[in-house]
Amino acid sequence: MNQPASQPIVLTEEARKLAASILTADSSAIDWTKVSALPCDPGNGQDTLLVQLRHILACGHAALRQRFLAGEITGQLITDRARLVDLVIANAWRGCTGADHAGCALVAVGGYGRGELHPCSDVDLLILMPAETAATVHDGLSVFLTLLWDAGIEIRHSVRNPQQCRQDAAQDLTVLTTLMESRLLLGPEALLQGMRAAIAPESIWPSRDFFEGKLREQQARHHRYDDTVHNLEPDIKGGPGGLRDIHTIAWVARREFGSENLDDLVKRGFLSPPELRLLLQGREFLWRIRFALHLLTGRHEDRLLFDYQSRIAQLFGYQDASYMLAVEQLMQRYYRTVMDLSRLNEMILQQFQEAILSSPDTVVEAINERFQTRNGFLQVTADDVFDDTPSALLEIFLILQQHPDLKGVSAGTISLIRRSLNLIDDGFRQDPRNHRLFLQILRAKEGVTHELRRMNRYGVLGRYVAAFGRIVGRMQYDLFHAYTVDEHTLFVVSNLRRFALSRYDHEYPRCSEIMRTLPAPEIAYLAGLFHDIAKGRGGDHSELGALDAESFVLEHGMSRYDARLVAWLVRHHLALSLTAQKRDISDPAIISEFAALVGDETHLDYLYLLTVADVRGTNPKLWNSWKAQLFEELYSQAKRALRRGLENPIDRDELVAERKAAARALPAAAGITATRIDEIWSELGDEYFLRYHPEEIAWHTRLLAAREDEGRHILVGIQDEASRAGTSVITYTPLDRYTFAIATAVLDELGLNIADARIIRLNNGFRLSTYVVLESGEHILDSDRREQIRKRLEQAIAAGQTSGPRVTRRPPRQVRMFTTPTLVSFGSDDINNRTVIEIVASDRPGLLSQIGHVLRNHEVSIQAAKILTVGERAEDVFYVTDPDGRPLTEVACQKIEAALIETLDNGS
Repeated sequence: MNQPASQPIVLTEEARKLAASILTADSSAIDWTKVSALPCDPGNGQDTLLVQLRHILACGHAALRQRFLAGEITGQLITDRARLVDLVIANAWRGCTGADHAGCALVAVGGYGRGELHPCSDVDLLILMPAETAATVHDGLSVFLTLLWDAGIEIRHSVRNPQQCRQDAAQDLTVLTTLMESRLLLGPEALLQGMRAAIAPESIWPSRDFFEGKLREQQARHHRYDDTVHNLEPDIKGGPGGLRDIHTIAWVARREFGSENLDDLVKRGFLSPPELRLLLQGREFLWRIRFALHLLTGRHEDRLLFDYQSRIAQLFGYQDASYMLAVEQLMQRYYRTVMDLSRLNEMILQQFQEAILSSPDTVVEAINERFQTRNGFLQVTADDVFDDTPSALLEIFLILQQHPDLKGVSAGTISLIRRSLNLIDDGFRQDPRNHRLFLQILRAKEGVTHELRRMNRYGVLGRYVAAFGRIVGRMQYDLFHAYTVDEHTLFVVSNLRRFALSRYDHEYPRCSEIMRTLPAPEIAYLAGLFHDIAKGRGGDHSELGALDAESFVLEHGMSRYDARLVAWLVRHHLALSLTAQKRDISDPAIISEFAALVGDETHLDYLYLLTVADVRGTNPKLWNSWKAQLFEELYSQAKRALRRGLENPIDRDELVAERKAAARALPAAAGITATRIDEIWSELGDEYFLRYHPEEIAWHTRLLAAREDEGRHILVGIQDEASRAGTSVITYTPLDRYTFAIATAVLDELGLNIADARIIRLNNGFRLSTYVVLESGEHILDSDRREQIRKRLEQAIAAGQTSGPRVTRRPPRQVRMFTTPTLVSFGSDDINNRTVIEIVASDRPGLLSQIGHVLRNHEVSIQAAKILTVGERAEDVFYVTDPDGRPLTEVACQKIEAALIETLDNGS
């Protein structure tokens, strides 16, 4: 996979000269004496003033850019930019509003009030007026604001008097929060103090209400980002663990305790000095990313999109390594940073909650000699509990499972857990007491996933399962994996747990039914925990993970059979998914081969549940009813094969007879005489009956029986089948109409996702093609939409074109960021006397049509296509023959490979 081309931030020669004009001799800082000496005279007229202000900003921005590229601390850069803007705004104010400013005060608020301005941050400005100020002042303000906009400062302003500030802030917590961070630029100090008094807790929003409001606000904000820090394109300001979480801490501390900075949290006992350092280091890292985003995009951008990740990684000095791409190293640091910040946010807000909301009557209840509850939070009975009994570092999570009514862990105990992680060493991991505790957590009736997530958040899981610690925060730079490896792993375990809990039976009834028959559900959870644990080590992660899993299970005193079963599941966790999605599971030989790999029904049950949980936990946008059906179909057929016995495989003739009998009995075939059915079926051949289910056979039979002209007639049908996933589209055309490229182009242009294609060459000179399509991952239920699709297909095929209409849809932004070189490989399907072509290429609208056009030009007959999209990459498999129904020759394969690569990579 190729990464997006990096475009580093550069400093032009002109910018270097501008920067040099205000930097110190060693270029290490802005020389504010030089800045003050730059020409800027408010009395020379607004046109001249505008030119001067633009020059000041240009010099300042060039200097900040140069210092950023030199590695200057970002906290100093954003402070300097705020100071630079202060200077520009003050001169503009003096040049537009007269000497007395009509008694108004110019106040910086919000992030600008904090003195934190990134290159493209909005500048929040409050023009604070005395209550008696005349309305004519607004005319002067309009000129002032226009001047700032023309100078290049994006101003967000408000004009209020103190009483209006109070009224607006009382109604809107966001307004209050913005006004709390106020800093006087020009004007009467008394006016600002009057505004601060008007919005004080004694007047509006007492600290208790303020805290509860901010807590609700944060919860709603986190929910917008799926309540996870592990989004692949995170918002570094608003997402969980982002800058806004740090702001929330500061706002509550300011409102309740009058704290002016985060250092005060140590003085008041809410943070230890090491925790404060972690908080400040995390903030500086996020600030640096945000500064880089603004420079790269030239706009206010807080989303760390794929478009920018690799460029920022290069800018920060990361380099590709054999074990991890540079961009993956950057993002792993990001995820680990926001995990730390999210935990600190949780811990501090909980302490604020205890200080602000808790009643003065403390309720303490003993759990055992090591733990107690205080006002509903679990805490240690003494600070040396973990030192005296290291096993308590696991026991605490078991207690939380046993007492689901608890609110959580006290902030002090969370901090103590973090400081005690060094106790989880090799000796701890080999202690049988800890083995028993960990298995008890996995086997608990409730709270398994919840506590595993908490263990990961507090750092315990990655210490106890050392291999898990290496995947914490590890991202995979593609569009297929929506989460980091650790987050995905815990999603898989969570999905498995949902199968085990009766309240979720409605989601996947078959999986829930199977789960309740398993002899040991914890085997599934362990397989889920270890299935990707070796990602990023080099080599086959399934094989390496299987070794880790087997050792872990044996160390924990489980049986050798259990250990081998968990290891087998990890080693083969992709087998069912790949077989269902890339092989022709209508072929009894493929079913027998898969059943032989599985060996028995117990292995099959565990593997099926792990596969569904794994794919659902990889990317929720990629899971759909079609995948669910494919997996269940392979599972059912393999179970049938295992029950028959591997020595007694399913006979093709027997399967054909079964499907014919089942199709005749269906309502869709009602009203058609047995003779007419036999006539139609004689044209289809046994291959057809192996490739289609009874419901499909009955529907096709009805369509073919009703066709008006049995000569060279084109037939297009579409049906949303209640018993099958996806919507089936059928075309019945003469063999000389090569319709694959046409049909896929039409369906693609209509915005449909083609999940499967089956093409049968009939005995009567016709071809029967079936496409399974989905729209937004689901059936097409609207009858008008189905009719539109049918007509468009019929018109395109009837036109007799050799290729389909041009697909004009553009690929999504994220897909365009990746380039996958085309790879073409050939295999043989000896049993069915055909060639297998696997094509890996960049996914894009029109891809299937392009492939179909190449194959048509080389007179290749497609029998089936398995369509698989893996994020930005298409991995499609085609089962083909030559025009005479024979496998392709080696020479033909070479020509087809060259043509496919030329077409797909060069767009020719």
